[in-house]
Amino acid sequence: MASFFKFFLTLALLVVVMGSTNAQLSTNFYANTCKNLLPTVKSVVQSAVSKEARMGASLLRLFFHDCFVNGCDGSVLLDDTSSFTGEKNAVPNRNSARGFEVIDNIKSAVEKACPGAVSCADILAITARDSVVLLGGPSWEVKLGRRDARTASQSAANSGIPPPTSNLNQLTSRFNALGLSNKDLVALAGGHTIGQARCTSFRAHIYNETNIDASFARTRQGNCPSANGTGDNNLAPLDLQTPTSFDNNYFKNLVNRKGLLHSDQQLFNGGSTDSQVRAYSNNPSTFSSDFVAGMIKMGDISPLTGSRGEIRKNCRRVN
Repeated sequence: MASFFKFFLTLALLVVVMGSTNAQLSTNFYANTCKNLLPTVKSVVQSAVSKEARMGASLLRLFFHDCFVNGCDGSVLLDDTSSFTGEKNAVPNRNSARGFEVIDNIKSAVEKACPGAVSCADILAITARDSVVLLGGPSWEVKLGRRDARTASQSAANSGIPPPTSNLNQLTSRFNALGLSNKDLVALAGGHTIGQARCTSFRAHIYNETNIDASFARTRQGNCPSANGTGDNNLAPLDLQTPTSFDNNYFKNLVNRKGLLHSDQQLFNGGSTDSQVRAYSNNPSTFSSDFVAGMIKMGDISPLTGSRGEIRKNCRRVN
């Protein structure tokens, strides 16, 4: 009986410890250790986005690509070294992930204000929010307290970030595996209301598929040759109408079969997410509130807290 009680107590403690991992994130985590954190980050993001509006989308994407690979732990920021292979050259990131210099600038400013206090993982989370706000989107209070990974995984980045060729089942499966619902999937996909994609990411969709508006396909073909290896890095806006404004036009585009990526149009293609896309196309405030909820949930994916991980001095390398 005593051993059973001991087992039960151990199990109960384990549940408490596991359940408290995310509870350690809080919106006032740095209230005493870095009072000026938020304005410090915002001023650097503001400067970067004012120079190039696309940078806002790139910074938002960095947070997504971080969280989807072993959790929101800043691993996407680590450079390769002679003895270490990071995530920057994984297929979803190579020649496309950008904004690392902006994160460097933010980290420098934050280190000057509060040395050794704030993680790169938290900087990514704040930067994503600020980028959305600066481009006209909703704001939210960012939960903080993540620590930085001492490792990264190129293979996990290759398998964990849904490619633009994903079908609806693949998208929902990946999001669901991370605790994100189908509603979260559609809302977070709305981040494609800003930013650009490379020709290599949408070539097959504009040349080979039928669930696309014909005139839209022709327009996109004008800057994306059909032959692989030709114009691969030519860019097109993910949202044809307002590529630097955070709004609900992305969903209106999908309803009109003007999604740029195959994976975008999968969200409105006769499947289970059609009604959600249509709802967001008609109601920008519903989209905004669901996007915020999705971002907060995504930011809760497997953070390193307590004594796990570290606070990097330089976001590109472990201490």
